[in-house]
Amino acid sequence: MKQKTIYVLWGGAFILCAGLGFVEEPQGLTRWLLTGLSVLCFLPPALLLYRAAGDRDRNTLALVRNLSALSLGLTLALLVLNLLSAQWPESVGQLLYVLLVVVSSPMICSGYWALSLFLWACLLMGALSGLRRLRKDSEKSA
Repeated sequence: MKQKTIYVLWGGAFILCAGLGFVEEPQGLTRWLLTGLSVLCFLPPALLLYRAAGDRDRNTLALVRNLSALSLGLTLALLVLNLLSAQWPESVGQLLYVLLVVVSSPMICSGYWALSLFLWACLLMGALSGLRRLRKDSEKSA
């Protein structure tokens, strides 16, 4: 599978999760399907990491690292702002929640927030490990 196809699959899964993140309180089979979809959203970047480590592709490792760190950082900021928005007008809280759904779409889609945060952290740590390994290898050869 071409790398461009994997990026398209990742983006498509992310967008699908964002749209389905607005389903309110799914029950039964729907909840399981949404959770499965949100976990599948992490399959393309995991494949990209695997290939990048084998191909020694620093750019892909850096991209996955940056996207993972950005998602985790923005999720934290938006969660804190959502909590603080209890004192603000309702429209601000709704806007912040919409931003949270878009930024953290697998997290909201699955309903199991810790699972999505864990998978983003796994991607981040995998990318950091791959970049560290490449740096050590380049230092040995120099």
